[in-house]
Amino acid sequence: MQFTESKRLFAKAQQIIPGGVNSPVRAFKSVQSEPVFITRAKGSKLYDVDGNCFIDYIGSWGPMILGHAEERVLHDVETALQSGTSFGTPTEGEVELADAICEAVSGVEMVRLVNSGSEASMAVMRLARGYTGREKIVKFEGCYHGSVDPLLIKAGSGATTLGIPDSPGVPASFTQHTLMAPFNDLNAVIELTETYPGEIAAIMVEPVAGNMGMIPPIHGFLQGLRDLCDREGILLVFDEVMTGFRVDFGGAQSLFQVMPDLSIFGKVIGGGLPVGAYGGRRVVMQEISPAGPIYQAGTLSGNPIAVTAGKTTLKILRDEQPYAELGRKTAALNDELLSAAKEKKIPLQVCSMGGMFGFFFSEKDVHNYQDALQCNTKHFTIFFKEVLRQGVYLAPSPFESLFLSTSHTDEDLEKTAEAFRKGLGAI
Repeated sequence: MQFTESKRLFAKAQQIIPGGVNSPVRAFKSVQSEPVFITRAKGSKLYDVDGNCFIDYIGSWGPMILGHAEERVLHDVETALQSGTSFGTPTEGEVELADAICEAVSGVEMVRLVNSGSEASMAVMRLARGYTGREKIVKFEGCYHGSVDPLLIKAGSGATTLGIPDSPGVPASFTQHTLMAPFNDLNAVIELTETYPGEIAAIMVEPVAGNMGMIPPIHGFLQGLRDLCDREGILLVFDEVMTGFRVDFGGAQSLFQVMPDLSIFGKVIGGGLPVGAYGGRRVVMQEISPAGPIYQAGTLSGNPIAVTAGKTTLKILRDEQPYAELGRKTAALNDELLSAAKEKKIPLQVCSMGGMFGFFFSEKDVHNYQDALQCNTKHFTIFFKEVLRQGVYLAPSPFESLFLSTSHTDEDLEKTAEAFRKGLGAI
């Protein structure tokens, strides 16, 4: 494959956009390469400026569960466009999308729409603090909750270690109330509650970690958090931006049968357009302005075009329930990858859930962020570059999750499996 035009555009982009990209991982730095510039997408395929075609496994980082340019979604969006792009007023579509989320997710009784997962995370922190009268928030090493100052925290050296800002420009005072624990370590969280009794407002967690690679919860971890929060008067927050309507129609909380107090959504609920949401128990959500005193607002919140894309996407998912088939295809692809790795005696760990999957070049199971950091990133870089040359587009980082859509065919999977074998052969 040739990437001449992509290289030209990237060189130009670096002169006018910091790093040449509008989100860091897109720069391909983790794989020591340069990004591919995409012109269009359809179904399971991406097409770049050089005329190359790729089978896509990032799906715009998760939202495109129905594939790119799904005809029913496009039709409804095009119809909505005829009525205008933004009103700054309440619309019927907002009510319908909120209702669809509440109907699908048993732990959600009320919803507030926003514009991104990051915005939802900020609002949930404020809501949790305002509702409980407490200041501290527990998060887990390697879990990402958006580009939010108090949550941009490096890994600490112990369960009770206070966070250190992970970016210049974030004052240490912004993170002094953020506590960290290793993912899948319930005892570490218990220690935090004992160290800071009556001070913790919320525990925020990705029920399936997706931003340090895909790492599922170990048995009893989520229920343990639920029980702990009940004992200590802490709000349990599930960040389901990635897992919501992806691993199951009712999200990870439905899959694992653990109900949080508050949930954060994004990605799939926007059908590929910018939408975020947070919701949960009525008694908590009623504290949000104008029903209550805790302020949160957004000019473009509930944008009618984004809401339309989300409504149509959720309706299709509700009616067609593709999750079993997505799970079958994802597991089959992972099996092919693992089998090929065993043949070549390359240590590899794989994981899949619904239409979400991931892998680590590691000899041991990966249960948390520190485990993930031990994986062989050199192997991943070699593998990624060869797979890309074979026409398969993966996330350009060893610490990201991958996604299937309903548009991925068995032929796509066969071609991908062959690309995986060649990628492993290059190591």
